[in-house]
Amino acid sequence: MTTPFHIPAAPAAWPRHPLLNFWADDPEPGALLDHLCTQGGLVFTINPDHLYHLQRNREFLHAYRQADVITVDSHYVRMALNRMGRPIHHHITGSDLVPRLIAHASAHDVDLRVFLLGAQPGVAQRALERINARHGKRLVVGAFGPSMNFIRDTAETEHALRLIRDSGANALMVGLGAPKQEIWLARWREALPGVKLLMGVGATIDYEAGEVVRAPVWMRQMRMEWLYRVLSEPRRYLMRYVRNTEFLHLMWQDSRGRYRDPLA
Repeated sequence: MTTPFHIPAAPAAWPRHPLLNFWADDPEPGALLDHLCTQGGLVFTINPDHLYHLQRNREFLHAYRQADVITVDSHYVRMALNRMGRPIHHHITGSDLVPRLIAHASAHDVDLRVFLLGAQPGVAQRALERINARHGKRLVVGAFGPSMNFIRDTAETEHALRLIRDSGANALMVGLGAPKQEIWLARWREALPGVKLLMGVGATIDYEAGEVVRAPVWMRQMRMEWLYRVLSEPRRYLMRYVRNTEFLHLMWQDSRGRYRDPLA
């Protein structure tokens, strides 16, 4: 495959591989936790739904190319890359990474002060309370569940930015769903100079609040969490997963050097 853009160098701790019109990192989980606690950065987790939008949404692609770390949040994307000789050994989802990062910071007395932005009003606050109670310390220092019009509402965005700054947070976890959360983070990153770590976390805030129950561990271990989501919320997930099968064709094109970036 001819890569139509310059892939920035990965941190020395792990390899980085081209993936369609961006890239994917393969950090060992422990090394990633250490890196995020010390270096921070803009962190996204790739899955087939993101791959779909990255072929169509130029602003989303621009946001992705500003990321410092992109982990593979899909067993199927990981398998496809492995078959192409671009080994991804670690499957790291946002919903696993967030609690592990907070637990790591708590256990090692890392100065991590988290702000949760996203989910329905009130849900982020419940997540804050549950996380802090679990660890017996104030690791999450602020939370805000915006309105459905948040992305287009300049006044509400300014309010959110003010809340984040005033909280003293140095880590921001945004759960607005893709591509909104990635675009918002890339757009407003420079407006939050005190925040060193920024992550798009999808439904993780809902999980941490107990608002949504994750698939049982055995289903996650069998790579069947997607099926649990479809069965739990078919109207929300069924067509998304049907649409996401496009990634199989994209990866086939990539493996044969036939992929061309539609947004180039």
